[in-house]
Amino acid sequence: MRPMTVLNPIERIAEAVWEIPVGFKPGMRVPARIFASRSLLDQMEGTVFEQIANVACLPGIERYACCMPDGHSGYGFPIGGVAAMRETDGVISPGGIGFDINCGMRLVRTRLCYDDIKPQMETLVNTLFTRIPTGVGARGFLRLNEEEFRQILVQGASWCVSRGYGWPEDLDYTEEKGCADGADPEVVSHKAILRGLKQIGTLGSGNHYLEIQVVRKGNIFDAELAGKFGLFPDQVVIMFHCGSRGFGHQVASDYLERFLGVMGTQYGITVPDRELACAPISSPEGKAYYAAMRCAINMSFANRQMILHRIREVFSRLFGKSAEELGIRQVYDIAHNTAKFEDQEIGGRKIRLLVHRKGATRAYGPGFPELPALYRDVGQPVIIGGSMETGSYLLVGTPAASQAFFSTAHGAGRTMSRTHAKKVFHGRELQDQMRARGIYVRSVSFQGLAEEAGGAYKNVDDVADSAERAGLSRRVARFAPVGNIKG
Repeated sequence: MRPMTVLNPIERIAEAVWEIPVGFKPGMRVPARIFASRSLLDQMEGTVFEQIANVACLPGIERYACCMPDGHSGYGFPIGGVAAMRETDGVISPGGIGFDINCGMRLVRTRLCYDDIKPQMETLVNTLFTRIPTGVGARGFLRLNEEEFRQILVQGASWCVSRGYGWPEDLDYTEEKGCADGADPEVVSHKAILRGLKQIGTLGSGNHYLEIQVVRKGNIFDAELAGKFGLFPDQVVIMFHCGSRGFGHQVASDYLERFLGVMGTQYGITVPDRELACAPISSPEGKAYYAAMRCAINMSFANRQMILHRIREVFSRLFGKSAEELGIRQVYDIAHNTAKFEDQEIGGRKIRLLVHRKGATRAYGPGFPELPALYRDVGQPVIIGGSMETGSYLLVGTPAASQAFFSTAHGAGRTMSRTHAKKVFHGRELQDQMRARGIYVRSVSFQGLAEEAGGAYKNVDDVADSAERAGLSRRVARFAPVGNIKG
């Protein structure tokens, strides 16, 4: 009952939708809405409610400030926070996008069944761990000069595919076709360029991972939809989670500092938390950050594309067949930690909005032209990654997701800080326990493994169920982990 005490009164709008009224905090321009079951609401830290109410104070915010079922405390926005800003009088805020710009998920299917890979599991995981650089400071195998890296910032994943690191169809099944428009390397600092130059094709650290998973019998919720995505019982799939690495972090840091210098003095904007530093969308600073942020989105799409290329190489060499023969095809790549201009229907008319999604993914329902032709009649694929011990989900967006600007959850969401997790869990013991349960994991460090223990996260089944009950997305299939590499 703790959140009800912190936020009394909070109104239940629907089965899994809660509203914090405008009067809760001085300066709120719109209500805040939290999409969660009662159980998940009770697990959220008090800072989540404070942060989403702060978001509701930002200039130009439209309709509601939203928090997804996996919401937890973040920098500025809560992780799981969504806010749509009017192009005419709204602001853009790095705290509403995150430091790891376009941190995202990619799901890849195969024709293999679990029995095909079980005897090779340790070799497979060990080889992936060797071939895909992981951890802080990891360097990719591409040797790029600055001009080539700048090309990637504009072209995204298409740069990789045009050079043989992938298939053209990979772009069709990547959000925005793997290339965000509006990117301009001229507004990116040289420091950011140098940080990102050697990081294409690297997994990173923290909650980033690559996981071999199985579609267990009984874990397909909609057989017709699963077939649309090429899924079947006992199938092996690969899921990985990573972003723009140090490059995106530097872009965010550069512009946060810049915004703090001009927000009040030049634009007369005050915010309840300096972590929400922002600038008008139409201002020179706002336009520059938008263009730099889009560069980071493209760097991240290219990063995930190179990792897919490595996965195909590893599987092909180990199983003695081509990636085409093994059916290693991309289901979808979806971003979180972005801001995008979108036409959204508000009050019966279309309005152009800049939708900030931090730890939240876009979830278009059926019929949107932005979706791949194969998926257009069913809705956008949504990937919710769970902890390395539990499982993950594929869902699809729904028409009712319009209530949250067509957004939904992106993962299980932490319930325990990394510092606390390291005190509670021990990496070596955790590795042994997971192996005993049929999950073989490799990690750069045991401390890093302890930080990502399943007990440090919300129940991913509850998150997926809440997203469905709130009307934001509906479940297609659940995947169980059998092999994992972590930074």
